[in-house]
Amino acid sequence: MKMIGSDYVLEAHNIYHTREVDSGGCFNGAGSSALGLKGVNLTVHSGEVMAILGSKGSGKRALLDVISRRADGSTRGQVLLNGSPLTKALFQQRCGYVTQSCTFIPGLTVAQTLHYTPTIVSSNEAGSKVRQVLADLALSQVAHKRVEYLNISEARRLAIGVQLVRDPVMLLLDEPTQGLDPLSAYLLISILSNTAKKTGCGILLSLEKPRSDVFPFLDRALFLCLGGVVYSGGTRAMLEYFHGIGFPCPQLENPLMYYLCLSTVDRRSRDRFLESSQQIEALVERFSRETPISDGPLNNMGSGKVPLAYGKPGELKVWVMLYLKLLASTFSCGLTGLKSLFMRLILLPLAMSLMWLFYNNVGDDAHGFFSKNGLILNIIGLSYGCGILVTITLFPIWRKRFAQDIPEGLYSGATLLIAYNSVSIPFSIISSIVASCVIYPILLDPKFPNGIVFAYLLVALWSSFVLAEQLCIAFLLVVKVPFNVAITVTYILVISMALASGTVRSFKGLQPWLQDNTKGTHTRYASSLLHSIAFQTRKMNCTPTASVICPKPADFLHERLGLADPDETIDIAASCAFAVGLAAFNMLLYLFPMPRCVKQKLKD
Repeated sequence: MKMIGSDYVLEAHNIYHTREVDSGGCFNGAGSSALGLKGVNLTVHSGEVMAILGSKGSGKRALLDVISRRADGSTRGQVLLNGSPLTKALFQQRCGYVTQSCTFIPGLTVAQTLHYTPTIVSSNEAGSKVRQVLADLALSQVAHKRVEYLNISEARRLAIGVQLVRDPVMLLLDEPTQGLDPLSAYLLISILSNTAKKTGCGILLSLEKPRSDVFPFLDRALFLCLGGVVYSGGTRAMLEYFHGIGFPCPQLENPLMYYLCLSTVDRRSRDRFLESSQQIEALVERFSRETPISDGPLNNMGSGKVPLAYGKPGELKVWVMLYLKLLASTFSCGLTGLKSLFMRLILLPLAMSLMWLFYNNVGDDAHGFFSKNGLILNIIGLSYGCGILVTITLFPIWRKRFAQDIPEGLYSGATLLIAYNSVSIPFSIISSIVASCVIYPILLDPKFPNGIVFAYLLVALWSSFVLAEQLCIAFLLVVKVPFNVAITVTYILVISMALASGTVRSFKGLQPWLQDNTKGTHTRYASSLLHSIAFQTRKMNCTPTASVICPKPADFLHERLGLADPDETIDIAASCAFAVGLAAFNMLLYLFPMPRCVKQKLKD
């Protein structure tokens, strides 16, 4: 792995941060706020490991979010990298951030997950880097193991590896040992320490319950309590500092836990709470006095523009990486790949096969005409339903990964959707062709095949499937639970089918304003195509009598759709325009920043 160098310094200078503690939601306005960080200072050099220690609510994550430029709320102070302001763009290019919850795409192996991480290096260099990262993180033995079968320790190391393949000069980690057993926690911290020394990467991690065996691996420590700094500096100097102010660490005690308890408010009783709060305030005040805040940067070494060894990969390269990742997940060996192929290729034809069982013997008599009218309703409904089911099954994991990648700035929502649609649309076309072959003999006489009529049927099925798919993708941007998205989209499409398909009730039974509004729905045009296929070339086998009226197919179409001779060209163009237009709209929609309440919901 390439040595970054030893001339990088990360500094936080007099950081004050106000955070929102009681969110009012997306529509209820802002909630109350509180001061989360109070005059925090820290310094991390290349090759060093610094631990941020504190109890829950002390401000550890807030500090990491401020440094990574992800924090919501108001922030004062400076964050510098080699004396240059650490902007969001600079952090994305030169640093990395590993959060507690990291989502991986199922079906991919460990090696594939690392290999498909966008970087600007060549393929050969990327392959060499991946192999080195696998070795450094003790993942070589599981390189070909699919990510859904990793244990928590392996998954945590893989999340770190995804950042390390990009050669960050500073790496931030939020509670990397949480949920790990003691041996796995020790292994992880030792690996991070070795990586920092080997590559020159500075590491800043938060810990809530540090064990004594990780103490030798830490070069610096920062103790926080309620946003205030109790101590910040080297771990060796820490023992001397606390000994000098009257708090020596007893022998055989874990110094990290001892001083963490010293920096934690005791809430077991009111008296203890007041006593511990006063003691911590005194410690914060004393440390602030003994380390006065300067007006300039804490370290002027290397001030000026930070050279960029690795920039941001181009959109085309990122698209290729996402596309290959989608293909690898779809064609992976195992349940994930089989499920993906079944949903994309077989579900729609299988649904249409059910129609074959129920409508295969329908004739051209008066009863048969009404049965085929019901068949059209089922065809449209099943196409919509399959599109919904496929999307809420396969897309949410990509939506979740996208929500995690947004702060990294690796790619835009439009790039994700272009890659996703590049895989999804060809599969949907193949699936629609097979489904059309299944349903064609029911609607038309198979003895006289007609390619143009088959194309009409294909357009109706495909556009219905894609429209439902894109509607789900649009709602998944702001709704976390896929089942809720399915209910919402189903409700919208059921209303559209009831009013615009001409199957549940004829157009003549609608109010004039409703008839006009149905022109703004996809269902009207897809239903018109299917009605043209089913009835324009058919003759009703009916013998008129005094009590039986035998309407002509044109009369039947006029009754159901309000048109005796629908224009198939308009129907085809409108059906495709709805599907493709909604896909283009989603690309624009995913370019807009997510509302804060939505980002928090997806993060949780």
